[in-house]
Amino acid sequence: MSLALYAAATGMEAQELKLANTANNLANINTTGFKKSKVEFQDLLYNEYRPKGGDAGGGNTVPAGVELGNGSQVISTSKIFTQGKLEPTGESMDFAIQGDGFFEVQRPDGTSAYTKDGALKVGADGRVSTADGLIVLSGWQSVSAGSKVFVSATGEVTIESPTGNAQSFRLQLVRFPNAGGLKSLGGNLYEETEASGPPEAGNPGESGFGSIRQGYLESSNVDVASEMIELIKAQRAYEANSKSVQAADETMARTNQLKHG
Repeated sequence: MSLALYAAATGMEAQELKLANTANNLANINTTGFKKSKVEFQDLLYNEYRPKGGDAGGGNTVPAGVELGNGSQVISTSKIFTQGKLEPTGESMDFAIQGDGFFEVQRPDGTSAYTKDGALKVGADGRVSTADGLIVLSGWQSVSAGSKVFVSATGEVTIESPTGNAQSFRLQLVRFPNAGGLKSLGGNLYEETEASGPPEAGNPGESGFGSIRQGYLESSNVDVASEMIELIKAQRAYEANSKSVQAADETMARTNQLKHG
């Protein structure tokens, strides 16, 4: 196969993945706590036709040499955990984390997952859960029906029941040495991996952990203008690679005509 044809094909495949990633970012503009992803590329192995520094005769060496690459590939897609805008909702069970940290939730199999989505609900049994019904850990206790919930920036929670009784406790957040290494599960959830490192729990507003804002939700950190620019760049790169495929195909066709002419 022509080297140009192969290299251009890998470029088209890589740009197609970039287009898909950008489309996913744009599709989640209004997803609470969503963190955009970026695609990172890497060039492939090179064919060396003339080594650099090789013997050129007479005691001279080749200063540059000849090497041609085999195209590109997507090496990683990483989450960008920059802060999204905090949007006021006025709902007492909506919480945004301003800064570093995640809420810990329990999945049906008993394992933990982590989220930036603070749109929490109180079930009929008083337990605090996500919109998907996953129990929120992070130190939450049961909230009885009709109670008022007050949460400070540092995570102190006061629950006042309709009878006037009050209970207090403190929430905790979780963070990771490398948040970009978390595995995306969908449903606004992340899972610990070896790349992310183990979770570290701490109090909101202390030791670098973010603070909690009651009555707010963190919006997606996707910037529409930037993503549209990336979309156009990927589209143009895809078109350029397809032109390379066409040119390589025409070159091979002309070569075949010469052979059989």
